[in-house]
Amino acid sequence: MSEEQELVGGMGEPREPTEEDQAILDKVKEQYEKQSGTNPKEFKAILVGTQVVAGTNYFFKVATGEDTYIHVRVFVPLPGSDEGPTLVSFQANKTKDDELVYF
Repeated sequence: MSEEQELVGGMGEPREPTEEDQAILDKVKEQYEKQSGTNPKEFKAILVGTQVVAGTNYFFKVATGEDTYIHVRVFVPLPGSDEGPTLVSFQANKTKDDELVYF
């Protein structure tokens, strides 16, 4: 973990997602579909910011197909927990240019 990436308390500067980030997002796709009542064509992270808490909050900008975007907040508990990533909240009707901020 680099100091610039992980700032305790605040959300780090948004960055390009890694394969690991996409894997976390993939684990909450079904939760998103149930909560939103939608089935996006695509569910690809294009930007991610993190916040260290008792675990990590991930803030994703997600491409959902046909030039549509959402922002998704995912909580990943500390290692050793039996729980996996949890979809905390999401914001629909975003554009590619909307700033990814804490929500």
